[in-house]
Amino acid sequence: MAERTNYKKRTSTTQVGANDLGKLPPQAPELEDSVLGALMIEKEAYAMVADLLRPESFYKDQNRLIFEAIRALAAKDQPIDVLSVAEKLKSQGTLVEAGGPLYLSELTRKVASTAHLHYHAQIVAQKATARELIAMAARIEESAYDETQDVDELMQEAEAGVFEISQRSQKRDVTQIDPVIGEAFERMRKASKNEGNISGVPSGFHALDKITSGWQRSDLIIIAARPAMGKTAFVLSMAKNIAVNYNRPVAMFSLEMSNVQLVNRLIMNVCEIEGDKIKNGKLTKNEWSQLEHKVNDLLGAPIYVDDTPSLSVFELRSKARKLVREHHVELIIIDYLQLMNASGMSFGSREQEVSIISRNLKQLAKELDIPIIALSQLNRGVESRTGVEGKTPQLSDLRESGAIEQDADMVCFIHRPEYYHLYNDEKTGKDLRGLGQIIVAKHRNGATDSVWLRFRSKFAKFQNEDETFDDDLTPLPAAGNVTISSRMNQMANNAPVTMSPDGATIDDNIVPF
Repeated sequence: MAERTNYKKRTSTTQVGANDLGKLPPQAPELEDSVLGALMIEKEAYAMVADLLRPESFYKDQNRLIFEAIRALAAKDQPIDVLSVAEKLKSQGTLVEAGGPLYLSELTRKVASTAHLHYHAQIVAQKATARELIAMAARIEESAYDETQDVDELMQEAEAGVFEISQRSQKRDVTQIDPVIGEAFERMRKASKNEGNISGVPSGFHALDKITSGWQRSDLIIIAARPAMGKTAFVLSMAKNIAVNYNRPVAMFSLEMSNVQLVNRLIMNVCEIEGDKIKNGKLTKNEWSQLEHKVNDLLGAPIYVDDTPSLSVFELRSKARKLVREHHVELIIIDYLQLMNASGMSFGSREQEVSIISRNLKQLAKELDIPIIALSQLNRGVESRTGVEGKTPQLSDLRESGAIEQDADMVCFIHRPEYYHLYNDEKTGKDLRGLGQIIVAKHRNGATDSVWLRFRSKFAKFQNEDETFDDDLTPLPAAGNVTISSRMNQMANNAPVTMSPDGATIDDNIVPF
């Protein structure tokens, strides 16, 4: 009977007990005692572990209560010792539950030195993380047995749970500045060798690249506009420039269009054939020749597309890591931010969810050390204003969340005055027909400015303003069956691709990107 009583007493205060599999939860009670004792005898000890430990990090109930009291004292910059902690616990009505003054003094007597405090605290934190993973896995297992539970939602909930735990457990050590200076100089040296002193990923739009020096590593760039301004056309034109002209891998996550629709837009852009003709295949012989000749630019281009609908920020994270690891992707484009979700997490409003999404996109850009471009919708405030200047987008027009502006390193707007039947700039006399304005409204690491690009609406294509073009199809080799050597890695073999004006047949196994 005595043994049973002692066991009950021990389990009620330390939570030590076997789970359903007969295993004890991960714990380090001796180290917990050592950490708390050190915190009560060393003046600067709390600062060493403040970013590692939370009350939930402690397995023993009384230790959790003691750490809560220590943290409350530290928050008010009050002394931390046995007497002050005991007084704090007493004021909170938890002194007896925490073991009383005797237990506090026993904790300090167990500590011979605080030299290994940080190491001991790391072990305590790791045990707590392991317990969280076990608890989450148990919840997932229980839900998985529930046949009414949607499996896709369950997977997103599991991913969100693991992500949340990993975010809490990831801590970066402080770095002395010397190696960082060395890295900065190395990047500057590389940039000096690039044409036009472009240090980041070039957009291919020369005037814009002068402002940005290319899209910079770890930056979150928001490109926003009202519907029909050409957001997708702009990023597709840019993706083509980056992948085809500069041979730098780029990935695009399209939440609005399917892969085929996206590739059709790329074909329109590169081959300069109108969208209706791409869809219905009603091309003239010259247009077939145009298509067959120019589509070679896209074959084998390092462009990777993903059309997962209702993509969650957690799915994006795992996909992006794989793209960077396996394909060395240097830039990611998301079309568009408001169609994303943060499934597996609960929010009071859509604004809070968008805030979480934008914050996680910034964290992902920093983690992968690549620029991430996210398209965004503007609210209707633009429509209610008049005149050329009135129709120009402003930061206050960003839709759903001010956090988008706060998290972004750069915010750009796309503005086409011609859409609002504004054909001339009254101040400069500039003819605005066929032009689109890219406005850099926020630039954390540089100047704000605006540039003009030429917009060819029938091809959904942006290009440099000074580029010349002829909308008439240039005669190319006579139409007929034309064989194009394929360079696509996804093909099962290296057989040539045959396209013809009468059939336009292409091997069904080919995945363009």
